[in-house]
Amino acid sequence: MTIRSALQCHPATPCTTLSALHADVAWQPDGALHLRFVLAGAIEALRIPAQLAHAGFRDGLWQHTCCEAFITAGETPAYREFNFAPSGEWAAYAFSARRVRDPAWHPTHAPVITTRRTPEEWILETILPAGLLPTDTHDLHIGLTAVIEDVDATLSYWALAHPDTRPDFHRREAFCLRVPSANHTVHP
Repeated sequence: MTIRSALQCHPATPCTTLSALHADVAWQPDGALHLRFVLAGAIEALRIPAQLAHAGFRDGLWQHTCCEAFITAGETPAYREFNFAPSGEWAAYAFSARRVRDPAWHPTHAPVITTRRTPEEWILETILPAGLLPTDTHDLHIGLTAVIEDVDATLSYWALAHPDTRPDFHRREAFCLRVPSANHTVHP
């Protein structure tokens, strides 16, 4: 089952370049999570770097165009943050509470990232291996977000929900997509 959700641009950072941004979430048979972000509009007016042949982990991806997922299980304050850049670079972090990074957690698997571009759409797809996801058996609560950079270096911030007057993707209220755990296998 695929769950589709529309992301909204934060009113403090308007974007006239995109007409829509939506994301799809689906479990894979092996317990991995498939995410697909689709940006529609004047794609040529966006700053989207080419995919690198040997992309890897990199901090600071949120400073330019990237798609993100914030994932928690149950009602715990702990969550994981994932960043996916058009270049294929990625980042993954664990937090024990809001903006409190867990220094003991290190990603053991790399997500697979692919991109596709047409004149009207840009699509980023990623597979998050089960080993990167919370191991709790509760339903997942996910915040899907994106930072979009125009060719003039203006940033807009997109999310399922914006619970504050400023963009803040780490707010638990923004993790508003509930994904049932019944469809996946939990891996320790």
